[in-house]
Amino acid sequence: MSVTGAGKIVCVTGASGYIASWLVKLLLQRGYTVKASVRDPNDPRKTEHLFSLDGAKERLQLYKANLLEEGSFDPIVDGCAGVFHTASPFYHDVKDPEAELIDPALKGTLNVLKSCAKVSSIQRVVLTSSVAAVAYNGKPRTPDVVVDETWFSSPEFCRENKMWYVLSKTLAEDAAWKFVKEKGIDMVAINPAMVIGPLLQPTLNTSAAAILNIINGAETFPNASFGWVNVKDVANAHVQAFEIPSASGRHCLVERVAHYSEVVKILRELYPQIKLPEKCADDKPFVPTYQVSKEKAKSLGIDYIPLEQGIKETVESLKEKGFATF
Repeated sequence: MSVTGAGKIVCVTGASGYIASWLVKLLLQRGYTVKASVRDPNDPRKTEHLFSLDGAKERLQLYKANLLEEGSFDPIVDGCAGVFHTASPFYHDVKDPEAELIDPALKGTLNVLKSCAKVSSIQRVVLTSSVAAVAYNGKPRTPDVVVDETWFSSPEFCRENKMWYVLSKTLAEDAAWKFVKEKGIDMVAINPAMVIGPLLQPTLNTSAAAILNIINGAETFPNASFGWVNVKDVANAHVQAFEIPSASGRHCLVERVAHYSEVVKILRELYPQIKLPEKCADDKPFVPTYQVSKEKAKSLGIDYIPLEQGIKETVESLKEKGFATF
């Protein structure tokens, strides 16, 4: 075990989530004591996989916290050197975007940061944002376009197109930068695309579900192009963003942008025995891919795990957890 974190206390919000579980795993491996917040510490599906991690018995402390309750993070961030704010809902089937996505993302982020502002021991906050807060501004995205960290998604564009998740991440990150500037808090943001790879938690998360839908008998694949990145790279980037003193600003994390047709092609090569969708969900031209700059990710020492490996790891994990049956 490398003991970079020995004797240091850090906090991870939303610790039972997909990215956060991997982050907790890496932090424990590196010797940190982790104060982790979950909505319901009494739900074994949210906690058992965390307590089974190496070092958890000695150095993992679980707290109940509610994103929407101001002050509920005060005792959790107290005494911490670093705070990783990963808690934010991510799902597609939304009935009430304000209540389900926007409030928890926006107010939750500000509540966590308000708690951080009261604690002098905190050296840095690492915010889990998303490419959602970067790439959706109405500017064309085509194969020759390179999206980088200077791009910001436009709230107006998101509202017009009813992209509620994208709006929630955009408003939350924007508010976070304004708040930390005003309070003099050192913050670094991590902006991953669709995150795939092995699941530590027993529940199905939204991005792994995107792969599951394709291998579970779907007739068609979506006409969409997304950036894809491995959860292990994302968790590692969070740790590096805290440990590398010169790290600053935002960091897009995208191994590659691929259309769903390419994902299906990779699956077909890996698993010829699975019945995969042959055709696209609509007859329109394929949504074009684009590029995402890798410079800032390199500054965190991230050497991306290839998409093919991430897809294989996701499928194997879905199989092992009983979600995929073939």
